[in-house]
Amino acid sequence: MNNKVKPIMILGCTSDAGKSLIVTAICRLLANRGVKVAPFKAQNMSNNAAITEDGLEIGRAQYLQALAAKAKPSSSMNPVLLKPSADTFSQVIVNGVVNHKISQMPWMERKSLLWREVQHALLQLQNEYEQIVIEGAGSPAEINLRAGDIVNMSVALECQADVYLVSDIDRGGSFAHLLGTWACLAPEEQALIKGFVLNKFRGDPLLLGNAMAWLQEKTGIPTVANLPYYRHQLPEEDSFRLGTKWQRGKINIALIYYPYASNLDEFDPLIYQDDINLVPVHQNEDLNDFDALILPGSKNSGVSLEFLRTTGLDSKICQFKKTGKLILGVCGGLQILGKRIIDTHSIEDGDKNGLGLIALQTEIEIDKSTRQRSIKWFDSSLLGYEIHHGKTVVSGSVFPFISKGLGWRQENIYSTYLHGLFENKVFYDWFMRQVGGRENGIEWSAHIDTELDNLAAMFALHGWL
Repeated sequence: MNNKVKPIMILGCTSDAGKSLIVTAICRLLANRGVKVAPFKAQNMSNNAAITEDGLEIGRAQYLQALAAKAKPSSSMNPVLLKPSADTFSQVIVNGVVNHKISQMPWMERKSLLWREVQHALLQLQNEYEQIVIEGAGSPAEINLRAGDIVNMSVALECQADVYLVSDIDRGGSFAHLLGTWACLAPEEQALIKGFVLNKFRGDPLLLGNAMAWLQEKTGIPTVANLPYYRHQLPEEDSFRLGTKWQRGKINIALIYYPYASNLDEFDPLIYQDDINLVPVHQNEDLNDFDALILPGSKNSGVSLEFLRTTGLDSKICQFKKTGKLILGVCGGLQILGKRIIDTHSIEDGDKNGLGLIALQTEIEIDKSTRQRSIKWFDSSLLGYEIHHGKTVVSGSVFPFISKGLGWRQENIYSTYLHGLFENKVFYDWFMRQVGGRENGIEWSAHIDTELDNLAAMFALHGWL
């Protein structure tokens, strides 16, 4: 490695400890100070992905972190992306492109192939940027996964990073988590840890008593920050809010939440509007009272389709179609709404009959379409991206929607391969006209930029940099 400033690395005691958000905050904080900074996560597992300018696929979290760093998103920032498409199978994206050979390999046999890609990507970033902020995955204390590690302490040792270990104090047991995780590390790994971080704290700091001094006495490591529970409107890495119910006095939109639903962050512009109620539906229930219905993307449209049939939601969606209210299918949702999914190469779950609500037929191809798009629509432009294996053809009387070959409409069924539609004010307002809502959309990218600055300000107040 070179002689630049040591990378900063954020590790967590558990999944969802807040690593992604902290990396995002540090990237924006340093960028605002004029530092040329970039994020890095050697391996991510998520079905929320993004497409770079050169058509490569990376985790949504690293894409957001790049925006926070005011850097151009690149596949070097996330050289390995795992996209779950079955209980025991994930598609492996290497340097932004699907690698079918590695995807079929046993987990522990992949390290020799993937580690050199991680090393190359990390070195490339270090040669290009002044500071790298690295995110780990899960917990470095997973003893059963240490032999195949390419994302946690292996990376820390490779670049001799300054490591900060984060615990979610809102869950409870933080000091045990921090001490136990530290104790599971080898001495040379423990030597890299520069500080412990308490995250998602709410309450009186005096309640912490002398716990931080006790922890330092046991480990020799100080607790360098106590970050508050922070509410934001930034995309989540791989989680989605469940439990919302239909509410009187609002525009209620049902989002069909099937297994392997993907890129759900694209519906954030709906979630954070006071007059809209986006309701994830994942069990059989009457849909007719909703004002609109959305079928999101899916990493495995065949399995998602079978879920609809098993739960009986397939018939509920067909009944909703008869109300004449709008149904929107995005990517995998488009394929599910069609007549037939042909999966000759067994990329997903084999051939399936779709719901048959729009005259389209999709063939799942080996090659994946991944590209950013700018589409002229009415008197404006729609910015979005494609990310799909399916090639869809018309099999009946349908009309183009959004753009020829990119989307289709039949009666009250609208479908498209373009992700990110609601992030465009012009589309949001169009959608609201169809469902009787207020045309109060915003350009989401500008909103996200403000949220990033607010996050950085919070970290500047409570963090250690």
